[in-house]
Amino acid sequence: MGTMADKTVIKLSHSVELPNDCNPVSVAAAMNPAMSAWLALRCRAPFESGQQLLILGATGSSGNMAVQIAKYLGASRIIGAGRDKKKLAQLSSLGATHNVALDDPRLGALANKIDVVLDYIWGEDSVRLMEMLIKQRLDRSQQLAWIQIGSMGGDVAAISGVLLRAANFQILGSGNGSVSIGQILTELPALVKEVASGRFSIAAKAVPLSQVEQVWAESTHASERIVFIP
Repeated sequence: MGTMADKTVIKLSHSVELPNDCNPVSVAAAMNPAMSAWLALRCRAPFESGQQLLILGATGSSGNMAVQIAKYLGASRIIGAGRDKKKLAQLSSLGATHNVALDDPRLGALANKIDVVLDYIWGEDSVRLMEMLIKQRLDRSQQLAWIQIGSMGGDVAAISGVLLRAANFQILGSGNGSVSIGQILTELPALVKEVASGRFSIAAKAVPLSQVEQVWAESTHASERIVFIP
């Protein structure tokens, strides 16, 4: 419960030491959004270098990180999908090979060979996109792993059993529980190393903890990740 404390108690066995020359503010800003894609692709999906990936909700902090991590892990094709057209246009600089709006009818054809979907939206939009992708899939025997990570579009998705039978299609969740503490602790050092080296780009703003009330409402619309410091 140390999220808003100047100091807290930790288990050393559940911690990762940061490099001396790293920027702790950048690391603090990046780790939570970065972990979502890193753990999904390293621990949940059978993801291999050269495969193709679709990211739903790619314009958020976690989606931005997912694009960069997919590129780092060797994805041959990265499709970023989201609602914010301005932010979509910026995904190419992070490594996306294609950017498309979530409601673009071309998405099904564009993603007809995808191996893995990272889903940060869920809800009705995800069901609609599942139907679109499976109907337009070139080879329905090719495995498609759909990894549910976030629920920006709702917690419930009414998925027809027909979709599960119509293709080599599996739905997985990724998060605490589906990824064990042991797996997380195994993966964190490598992720910390890459984040601390500056390999992944994220906008971060350090704010004194004493100003938490002042910036709390403002941060809702901020493009930067707010990191409170003592």
